[in-house]
Amino acid sequence: QAQLLESGGGLVQPGGSLRLSCVASGFTSDYSAIGWFRQAPGKEREGVSCISSRGGTTWYTNSVKDRFAISRDADVNTMYLQMNDLKPEDTAVYYCAVDLKFPCTLGGLITTDYWGQGTQVTVSS
Repeated sequence: QAQLLESGGGLVQPGGSLRLSCVASGFTSDYSAIGWFRQAPGKEREGVSCISSRGGTTWYTNSVKDRFAISRDADVNTMYLQMNDLKPEDTAVYYCAVDLKFPCTLGGLITTDYWGQGTQVTVSS
């Protein structure tokens, strides 16, 4: 059974860094793209970043550009999100998701077929 498992969340001070991981398992074929979403309390879920499985196209939402970096290690079926210079407004539950059919676009993932359970990121002094 296909599943995604996130890890790496936690409590960090403003200006600090965290690296999130998402391990994909049970997929019978490679997915087209994988990405990160987040949901803060009282807010809608938003796309944060994505990366295509082939070609390596990446996308970031404007608020995290130049601070976050997405990467993927296909050998261990793991995607990473390196988050630097974290701000209180980055506080949210972060989810990874895959799109089986479409690559990462300049607007993020087109569809989402599987989701992880989420990992909490809290940025506070």
